[in-house]
Amino acid sequence: MMEFIAQNMAPIMFFSLIIFLLIGYPVAFALAANGLLFFFIGVELAPLSNGSINLSWPLLYALPERFYGGVMANETLLAIPFFTFMGIVLERSGMAEDLLDTIGQLFGPIRGGLAYAVIFVGALLAATTGVVAASVIAMGLISLPIMLRYGYDRRVASGVIAASGTLAQIIPPSLVLIVLADQLGRSVGDMYKGALIPGLILTGIYMSYILLMSIIRPKSMPALPLEARTLGSGVTSLIIALLVAGGIAYGAHVWLSPTHGDNADILGAAVGTIVIYVVAIADRSMKLGMMSRLAQQVIIVLIPPLALIFLVLGTIFLGIATPTEGGAMGAVGALIMAAAKGRLTLDVIKQALASTTRLSAFVMFILIGARVFSLTFYGVNGHIWVEHLLTSLPGGEVGFLIAVNILVFLLAFFLDFFELAFIIVPLLAPAATALGIDLIWFGVLLGVNMQTSFMHPPFGFALFYLRSVAARAPYIDKVTGRQTAPVTTGQIYWGAVPFVCIQVIMVALVITFPGMVMHYKGSGPVVDPNTIKIEVPGFGGQGGGLGAPGGLGLPPLGGGSQPAQPSGNGLSSPPSFGAPAQPTQPAPSNDLTQPPSFGTPAPAPAQPAPAQ
Repeated sequence: MMEFIAQNMAPIMFFSLIIFLLIGYPVAFALAANGLLFFFIGVELAPLSNGSINLSWPLLYALPERFYGGVMANETLLAIPFFTFMGIVLERSGMAEDLLDTIGQLFGPIRGGLAYAVIFVGALLAATTGVVAASVIAMGLISLPIMLRYGYDRRVASGVIAASGTLAQIIPPSLVLIVLADQLGRSVGDMYKGALIPGLILTGIYMSYILLMSIIRPKSMPALPLEARTLGSGVTSLIIALLVAGGIAYGAHVWLSPTHGDNADILGAAVGTIVIYVVAIADRSMKLGMMSRLAQQVIIVLIPPLALIFLVLGTIFLGIATPTEGGAMGAVGALIMAAAKGRLTLDVIKQALASTTRLSAFVMFILIGARVFSLTFYGVNGHIWVEHLLTSLPGGEVGFLIAVNILVFLLAFFLDFFELAFIIVPLLAPAATALGIDLIWFGVLLGVNMQTSFMHPPFGFALFYLRSVAARAPYIDKVTGRQTAPVTTGQIYWGAVPFVCIQVIMVALVITFPGMVMHYKGSGPVVDPNTIKIEVPGFGGQGGGLGAPGGLGLPPLGGGSQPAQPSGNGLSSPPSFGAPAQPTQPAPSNDLTQPPSFGTPAPAPAQPAPAQ
């Protein structure tokens, strides 16, 4: 019995961890306690394991270095507090409220306009905050009452808000992508590049679903009534302003191309954006009447977050800044935007710092627990067991991807994305590498799948966030004065189901079309490292040795053209380095082994004849 336990320690340890987590024990402490418990058991059972357990008491001395070198000194994880702070400051600054009001007015005249606005703003908030809770709570507080006021179906309204908030999981600068890149040992910048197109495609699929529902069930998402469109019309004015900005950007690009080369297009776009933004502010303040109120509001509200997105993601994608540096610039930009709106107070900063510290400590403790667990799990050859288990699945690479995605989808019912990233992903990475799967593609695929962990009924966190701000009892609407029915938990859950199905479709699309992720490698020539040949000059001998023609210019050891032959292989006599080299006359060739010759001195100038 003891021999069986010793030789199957890895699966027993893994399933024990699952039981710990299902009981509800805190994740960080479950990992650490499980690791230490099985470390003690493994040390005692090592003699009975037939070599499958490689644990000993001195191995515990490695833990401090694993804590400091692997967790505390990890520069990649510095981006997490920066992006968290940026997101919370922006959420407190009222940016979400301004965006939802403005975009809702822009899309209001069409059926499902508020739903389109929620998805669009959700994508913008995802690209600026990267925090799911902030996005869902902000849109639930602002948009849900408006959607219920004008007759939206409760399931559609709650589903679109929860799903749009979860876009922060996959659209950069997502926190889960930072963690996945760290656990897979890949660049955060590459992970961001790979996830950008799938995130935008997913946003487009959400909008396509709303379009389909507006055709099939038009009464479930009516257009805004005329009296609710406070900014009036003016889409034509907005289109003209955008065309003018595009013309200015193109002109600036042509003018800057001779001096700035490839950066001229970015600089040109920046010039056009700044000009139209300044014109919109001047038009509003001076009442010039050049633009409609709708055009003014859209330009003034949209450009600051778009500029912040470029400041963060643009500098990362262009290679100007690392993700950590981009996060730091984003945090500063968020403070500037909040100050410009007059909402940067000491209370806002204290709340942002407290939330950032709480999340960062949460991540650090999980990482420390994961280090303890992995030390023991690797010591009982658990990584080999998992790799053999996954690589032996039928179907090869496709079978592995299907099995892993089903596993992650089911575990997401019970585990948060942080827990999945720190526990499951390190076990899957070696098997993916053994099957030749690109780890950036694999990480983005897991990120899309883990996004469903926020929408899974009944444990999805996005559903809990929305439930916390949705009305639980009938209330009187402040605008219409009519009594509005509450939103039930069942309506929130059923509203999320279609978007969970869309997530599954997106996972299949990423597997079927890997090119939407693999573009991060660029279009340059691919160099196989196995074909690289490095030639180093030899040290002696013919043809390029030290002192030979074409060598580094030192005389050959031994004086002759051939090295002196040893008299035997015995080591009793001192080594012979040959006779001293004989000096030679400089050759007329360019031999660098000799001092340079500057020729014979020039003849003395002739003396001038004495004057007569």
